[in-house]
Amino acid sequence: MNKVTTQWLKCPVVVCLCLAAAVAQGQESKTILGPNNPDLHHGTQALLAGNAEEGVRLTLLGVQRAANSRERIAGMSNLCAGYIMLEQYEIGLSYCDQVLAENDQHWRAYNNRALGYLKLGRYEETEADLQKAEAIAPNARTVKVVRSMLLDATNPVAPLIVIDDRRQAADDDEK
Repeated sequence: MNKVTTQWLKCPVVVCLCLAAAVAQGQESKTILGPNNPDLHHGTQALLAGNAEEGVRLTLLGVQRAANSRERIAGMSNLCAGYIMLEQYEIGLSYCDQVLAENDQHWRAYNNRALGYLKLGRYEETEADLQKAEAIAPNARTVKVVRSMLLDATNPVAPLIVIDDRRQAADDDEK
């Protein structure tokens, strides 16, 4: 027996299930392994790795090939995040607006849009979107991160301890 035959014999249940499904449907057997939309998948992976340019490029292709509204909405939400990573805030915000027009319960779009507003210094809009995101997903870590960024921008923490380096400077001058 060759290696291919040996490998297939190790998985007889899979072979039987595939054949049974093909016979039951009366159609040609078709097996899909991996993501349904490779461009969206690879675009997401690139964005997560910090490669915004490649992530946006692949995600744009994936959105064009989206099989359903769920894929399209996920892709547009990722485009919002990607363009914000690229500091193209207005483009990113437009994608978030499109997502929210289709699904007003998409907390990631609120969170991404809040981050875009924050980067533009639009703090009231940031607060409004964070409240909506927190209402939908109260324990989401990324929402908490953007909330803390907003607090840092609007109410920075003043240091409680001030180090007076004058004595050290005087000691150094005496040497």
